[in-house]
Amino acid sequence: MNPIDLPVMAQLQSALDSQRAAYFAHPVPSYDERKADLRTLQRFIRENKAALCEAISADYGNRSKHETLLAEIFPAIDGIDHVIKHLRKWMKPQRRSVDLRNFFGARNKVIPQPLGVVGVIVPWNFPVNLTMVPLSYILAAGNRSMVKMSENSRHLARLLIEKMPNYFPPEKLQFFDETGGVGIEFSKLPFDHLLFTGSGQTGRSVMAAAAQNLCPVTLELGGKAPAIVLDDFPLRKAAERILYVKLLNAGQICTTVDHAWLPEDKINEFVQMAKEIVPARYANMATVDYTSIIDQRAFERLIHALDDARERGATLINLLPGAPYDAATRKINPTIVLNAPQDSILLQREIFGPILPLRGFTQLDTVVTQINAGPRPLAIYPFSYNSSKVQMLLDRVMSGGVSVNDALFHVAQHDLPFGGVGGSGMGHYHGHEGFITFSKLRPVFYQARFSALKFMAPPYGKFADRMLAFMAK
Repeated sequence: MNPIDLPVMAQLQSALDSQRAAYFAHPVPSYDERKADLRTLQRFIRENKAALCEAISADYGNRSKHETLLAEIFPAIDGIDHVIKHLRKWMKPQRRSVDLRNFFGARNKVIPQPLGVVGVIVPWNFPVNLTMVPLSYILAAGNRSMVKMSENSRHLARLLIEKMPNYFPPEKLQFFDETGGVGIEFSKLPFDHLLFTGSGQTGRSVMAAAAQNLCPVTLELGGKAPAIVLDDFPLRKAAERILYVKLLNAGQICTTVDHAWLPEDKINEFVQMAKEIVPARYANMATVDYTSIIDQRAFERLIHALDDARERGATLINLLPGAPYDAATRKINPTIVLNAPQDSILLQREIFGPILPLRGFTQLDTVVTQINAGPRPLAIYPFSYNSSKVQMLLDRVMSGGVSVNDALFHVAQHDLPFGGVGGSGMGHYHGHEGFITFSKLRPVFYQARFSALKFMAPPYGKFADRMLAFMAK
C-alpha cells in the first residue's frame, strides 16, 4: 500500500518511528554535522526565497513581498548565522562543583544532549519564520523534526513537501500539510518535545493531547499586548512606531500592539497624526504593500468586532481614503477605535487585525490595574524616557517580553529568549534558551578512584558516627 493511502495516524506514526530509529542509531551528532545541517537549512531558504514569497502571498490572497523578506526570510537566514556562531560554546559540557567534604577527586558535569524527535505545529501568520527559526535551534541541539503546517498555508506546505527532500532526508526532517484531522493526530504523537504556536484555545487542546504522552510542550500563544505611552515621550515618534508595527502584516502578529494607552488629553492629537502617517505609507487599500486578511472567517470576525463596537457607541476612524473594507480582497481599512466599551469584542479578545483601540488614562496605576485584570500578555510596550516609571511597569505588569520605546523588536533580537507567560504561553526559544529548550541538560557524576563512603557501609560504628558528625557541621 502506498504510504499516502494509509490513515493519517499511521502515516504520522510511521514517520515518527523512522526518525526515532535514526536517532537511536546516531543519537549525538557532532558539531560539524549540526553545522552542516544549519547551512543546508539556510541554503534552502536562500535558493527558494522567491518561491517562498510567492507561496505565502498566494495563501494570503495578497501578502507584501517586502514584509515577507523583512519579517521572515531575513530573520531566518541571519538567525542561523547567530546559532552557528555560538553553537560550539553551547555544546560544550558545563563543569559543576562537587561537595569536596564527601567526594574527594570526584567530578560533576552537565552535558547538553539531543532529546530525539521534536514536533512543530506552525501557524499561518509568519509560516517561514515560525518554521525555520525553531528548526535552527532544533537542529543545533542535534534533534530530528516533524513539522505540521497550517490549513491556511496550503501553497507553502506544498512547496516545502516538494522541495525539502532535496535538502534533508525524511528521517531527519519531514513536513506535513493540514488535510483535515492531521493537527489533532499530530499532537497525540509521543514526541520528545512539542512546540506549538497559535491561539490559546488551540494551545489548550494541544497541551491536553501531549499530556497523554507526558510530552513536554513549548506554547507560544498570544494575548492583548498593550502599548503604554507616557506624557514625557514624543507623541509623533510613538505614533509612527506603534502604527508601523500595528499595520505590519495587517496586524496579524501575535506580538503586535493590540491596543494603546495614551494620556487622556493626547488622544485627539494622536488621531490627527495617524491620519497623516498612514496615508503616507499606504496610498490606499489596493496597494500591494498592504496585506490581506488571511481568510474569510478571520475577515468576517474582524468586521463583526467593528460592528459590535459601533453599535455600543464607539467611534470608528478610517485612516485611508475609500470604503471601510474591501470584501473582494479581504482588506480592512486601518481603523482607530475610540471609546470602545470594556465588554466589547475588541477589548475582550485579541484583535489580530489592522484595528487600534485607543484608551485614555490620567493615572498610570489605572493602566496597571486594567492590564493585570486580564490574562498576562505576550508583550508590553512602554514608551517613556523616565526610567523609574518604565521600571515600575516592568515590576508590576508581567508579560512574556518587553520592548521599551518601540514595539515588537524584542522578538527580532537573536540573543533574547522569546516566550509567553500564563495565558500567553510557556517555555522559551531563540538564543541560548532555544538550544536549551530542545536539549536534555544531563547531569553526570564521575566518582573518584577512592571514596570515603566505603567506610560508611553497615554495620555502622564509631568511625561512621565521627564522619557523619563532621559532615553535618
